[in-house]
Amino acid sequence: MNPSTHQAPLLVILAGPAGSGKSTLCERLASTEPGFARVVTATTRPPRNGEVDGVDYHFLAPETFDARLAAGEFLEWAWVHGKHRYGTLASAVLEPLRRGLSLAMNIDVQGVDKMRQAAAAEPLLRRCMVTVFIAITPDEMRRRLTGRGTDSMEEIERRMRTAEGEIREQSKFDHIIVSRTRDEDYRALIAICEAARRKAV
Repeated sequence: MNPSTHQAPLLVILAGPAGSGKSTLCERLASTEPGFARVVTATTRPPRNGEVDGVDYHFLAPETFDARLAAGEFLEWAWVHGKHRYGTLASAVLEPLRRGLSLAMNIDVQGVDKMRQAAAAEPLLRRCMVTVFIAITPDEMRRRLTGRGTDSMEEIERRMRTAEGEIREQSKFDHIIVSRTRDEDYRALIAICEAARRKAV
């Protein structure tokens, strides 16, 4: 894309089953496209080696997370694996958009639903938000997850079951990309962004 100062900012939200490549697409969009950045989300889990607060995540103590949640500062949040909470602070999205910066983020389908609810009450979100579902066949999903070599068979089966529900939600998204290769998926994502920008003008 060839961004200009006249282009409206976008909030590109990616979701899809494990192995669909949504995280890779999000990182590539944020790191290679001028005018884009990745949304820095918040978590109650401690930083891992090499992670930097405010860059990888906003690392919040549980009591701080609770206080900010009570103050209505989150657009969406969820427990992950019953251990730690993750969420998207309104300030991490709205402030960059107001400055004209486009944003990319990947969250689960429940988080996208919450972002839609937030957009219903926030004109800036409603104007900028584009939701993209990365679709993948069960056979291809299993092949990719097995090929990673990082998950147990039990974990792969759990992710496969979770994907069934995620796939049922795809019709709610603005766009669907049927995953092929990384480059083909990325070209499809760029085309969606370009169309969204033209529509916003």
